[in-house]
Amino acid sequence: MGNLKITLKKSTIKSKADQKATVAALGLRKIGQTVEHKDNPQIRGMINKVSHLVQVEEI
Repeated sequence: MGNLKITLKKSTIKSKADQKATVAALGLRKIGQTVEHKDNPQIRGMINKVSHLVQVEEI
């Protein structure tokens, strides 16, 4: 398992509270901000929940 590069592409303003919390838990605050996480099932589940808001690249 490698790393994932996760970028916030859309605003969370009209998102549900649990989706906002998921984006915050990933460490994303501003549109265009990028974070790296290890590829594991927990992170994949979080990405799946907010897939319409983020862009993911495998490193």
